[in-house]
Amino acid sequence: MNPPCGRCKKTVYATEKLSCLDQAWHKGCFSCDTCGLKLTMKTYKGYSKRPYCETHYPTTKFTAVADTPENRRLKTVTKQTSHVEYQKEHRKNLEQFTAVADTPENARIKKHGELSTALYHKDYKPGQFGQDPSEPRPEAYTTKYQDEPERAPYIPPQATAMIHTPAPAPAPAKAPAPAPVLAQAKASYYVALYDYQAAEDDEVSFNEGDRIIDAEIIDDGWMIATNSGTGQRGLLPSNYVEKA
Repeated sequence: MNPPCGRCKKTVYATEKLSCLDQAWHKGCFSCDTCGLKLTMKTYKGYSKRPYCETHYPTTKFTAVADTPENRRLKTVTKQTSHVEYQKEHRKNLEQFTAVADTPENARIKKHGELSTALYHKDYKPGQFGQDPSEPRPEAYTTKYQDEPERAPYIPPQATAMIHTPAPAPAPAKAPAPAPVLAQAKASYYVALYDYQAAEDDEVSFNEGDRIIDAEIIDDGWMIATNSGTGQRGLLPSNYVEKA
């Protein structure tokens, strides 16, 4: 059985048949869908099983993505979990530390610092930090070696200052003053303009007219706040609320 033509839908006989794009065509009907230019097997370009000329061949177009709060949230989450961003932050943190060479001078300073800390906390023991175990506690140095200062062992200056200068007693902590009632009444809050249903576990749902408190802006489109009606705290779009 002879197939119909892809253009005029009439029967195509073998003498005038042209097979292309999974269809049969009359040689005179094989033309551009847009301008009607007659095409051959060398000049046509197929798109969705229809013939086109070089000029009117449909080009691929990209679909624009709407700039909605949900799309901005997904962009932020993807950026935060990106391995590239993690490595960048890790290198930035490493640059904040300075390596200290393990030299004899640094080892001596470290030993004196440990001795000073022990004296301050009264944890000094004979023989600690390389001292002679037969030596008494540093508190007795000023009395035992008063007449023979040349026999007194060396004590770092910072340790001596800690021995003779008692640490000042910490000032008693003051109880925080209660917040004035007037200030609490004037605390800022937000009012929901529309209903919002949370799409993720870290988001907050609310209805129009709900009061949103304890808000913290994290970027242009999102904030962390608490729904005073449900007590739930999490992310919510900032363009869904307005400041009261």
